[in-house]
Amino acid sequence: MLRTLFSVDAETETPVLPDELRTNYDGDLVFPLIVERPYVVANFVSTLDGAVSFKIPGLEGGGPISGADDGDRFIMGLLRAWADVVLVAAGTVHAVSPEHLWLPEYIYPAEKEAYSRYRSLLKRAARPLTAIVSGTGRLDLDRAVFHVPGVRVVIITTSAGCSQLQRAGINSLPSTTMRTLSSTDGRIASHAILRLLSEDFGVSLVLTEGGPTLLGEFVTSGLINELFLTIAPQIAGRDRQHPRPALVEAAEFTPATAPWMTLVSAKKGGDHLYLRYRSMRKGALTKYDFE
Repeated sequence: MLRTLFSVDAETETPVLPDELRTNYDGDLVFPLIVERPYVVANFVSTLDGAVSFKIPGLEGGGPISGADDGDRFIMGLLRAWADVVLVAAGTVHAVSPEHLWLPEYIYPAEKEAYSRYRSLLKRAARPLTAIVSGTGRLDLDRAVFHVPGVRVVIITTSAGCSQLQRAGINSLPSTTMRTLSSTDGRIASHAILRLLSEDFGVSLVLTEGGPTLLGEFVTSGLINELFLTIAPQIAGRDRQHPRPALVEAAEFTPATAPWMTLVSAKKGGDHLYLRYRSMRKGALTKYDFE
C-alpha cells in the first residue's frame, strides 16, 4: 500500500508489526521505550497549503482533506492499534460523523484482524480508551461512541462542564466516566490531562487526533514526542471571512521559541505523502514533570 522513500529507523531482529501490517506499511513501526512518563504521538492530515479542515458544516473532518485516502486511514488505524488511549477535543467530536468510533477497525475495517493481532502482541487491552476533552461539557451524548458496548470513554472536563454533563444524563451511560480538572480561561492544561490519564487509567501511550487548539496546547507545553502528518495533494485556500484552521491553533511562537522536529520517515502512496517527525526538544524522551 505504501512505499518508503526515507527512514532512519533500523530494522529489529524480531518484527513488531504482524506480517500483513508490515507489508502494507513497507517497514516496521518502532517507538522509543520510555518509562518515565506517557509518550504522546499526534496524527493529522493537511492540504498542501496547511489547512486541516475545510470548516464547512458536514465537511469539517479530516476525510475531505485526505480525500478518504486509504493510506491515511490505514496509518490512522495502525496508530490507534498502538495506543492506550485516543485523545480528542470536543470540536473534533462535533466535526465527525455521529457514528464515528475512535477504534482501529472503524477507520480501516480491512485490517481489523491484523490490528487486533498487533494489540495482542503489544499486550494492550482489546480496544483503546477514548478520551474527550471538553471544558464546557457541551457534547451530544446520543453519539455512538457513548453507547457501543465495549467502547470505554472518559470525558475530561471542568466543574462547569461536569454540571452540564450531569444535566445531559451522563450518569446513565455505563461505559462512560467523567473526570474534572481545573482550567485557565476555559483551557485544561495538557500536563494535567496526561497526569490524569497516567494515574487514573494507567496510560503510557497517547495518540491525539485533534483538534488544532488541543495540539497547540500540547506543543506549547513541549509534550508532543512525534507527529505523523499526511500531506494531501490539494489546496484548500482561505480568506478573512472564511478562515480555515492550520495544524496548530491558539499558539504562537517566535524564531527563538518555535519547536523543531526531525524527519524519521517519509512514505508515498499515490500522490499522498506520509511523514513522521520526532521532537528535537532536549530531554523530550527522558524527562517529564507532571506539575
